[in-house]
Amino acid sequence: MHPYILLGISIAAEVVATTALKSSQGLTRLWPAVLAVLGYCVAFYLVSKVMNHMATGVVYAVWSGLGIVLISLVGWLLHGQKLDLPAIVGMAMIVGGVLVIQLLSKTTGH
Repeated sequence: MHPYILLGISIAAEVVATTALKSSQGLTRLWPAVLAVLGYCVAFYLVSKVMNHMATGVVYAVWSGLGIVLISLVGWLLHGQKLDLPAIVGMAMIVGGVLVIQLLSKTTGH
């Protein structure tokens, strides 16, 4: 499977796991806690496979950067967590950095 597809699935698994972790209320609710652990296992397994094909720094920048933005959106939509202007600007800068890496860097492995 293409590394970018695996990376996308890994990011989605990490976002699901982090959302479940929030819902587990400090790992006191069984099924959200189980989902969190399984989601993180899938996320780390897949990101480790992607690192066989792409530079580690690039993989981690994309994985963590997009994960931050997506989990912030999920927190806003599902948990009513507010984002102020500096947070939004900072996340836009993260997305910009990921785009610079993907579009301009020769180290991305594509």
